[in-house]
Amino acid sequence: MDKRRRAILIAAIILAAGLAVASAIWDGHYLLLSAVAMTLAMAPLFVRFERRRLEPREIAMLAALAAVAALGRIAFAPLPSFKPTSFVVIVAALVFGSEAGFIVGAVAALASNLFLGQGPWTPWQMFAWGMVGATAGWLRHTRFMKSRIGLCAFGLVWGFLFGWIMNVWSLLSLPDAFGWKLVLITYAQSFYFDLAHAAANVLFLGFFGLSWVRLLDRIRKKYGLLENRDAGRRPL
Repeated sequence: MDKRRRAILIAAIILAAGLAVASAIWDGHYLLLSAVAMTLAMAPLFVRFERRRLEPREIAMLAALAAVAALGRIAFAPLPSFKPTSFVVIVAALVFGSEAGFIVGAVAALASNLFLGQGPWTPWQMFAWGMVGATAGWLRHTRFMKSRIGLCAFGLVWGFLFGWIMNVWSLLSLPDAFGWKLVLITYAQSFYFDLAHAAANVLFLGFFGLSWVRLLDRIRKKYGLLENRDAGRRPL
């Protein structure tokens, strides 16, 4: 049965990839191709996470953090790009590791879009917020990430990187996506939105980052949640 499911999954992936490539070559539409590419890029991390042994309380903690991140995005919807979502994803990754951070970011994007609207942009948002968490987890043991200034600098950089990743999706949804003039216009128009995202990251991380990290770390130690994941001593 496992082999049959695996064969069906592989066939579905090949079919989706083939349709996406065909659409890009014959019609010049790259949106489907980009969505398939982002989904495939995230698949190894989801598969790796799925194969790990998790206790119910660990799943509950990750689900709760993803829900907080998603609700923060929904609550701040009237303020374009000014959201606490990246803040929650970053502190989750700092405490529980890169894979947990990726899952929290990706699930938060998917869950919040149930209210804000799903579309071909969803895989890109899942990937972008997932990478926010993954990179924070990779750097969590560095001195840089243990200081308030370092956290704020990290949030500032990712405020712009997130927007730049989403700009690629915006360009792929437009005709003449690879024209330099259109590229410059798109990135120039997104500057203030990216700045708002970066400002939100700096504000939330500067005021609440270290206190949230200490709180979540106490919970992690008290209940033995997701310990020593990145070091390979215990699987996630």
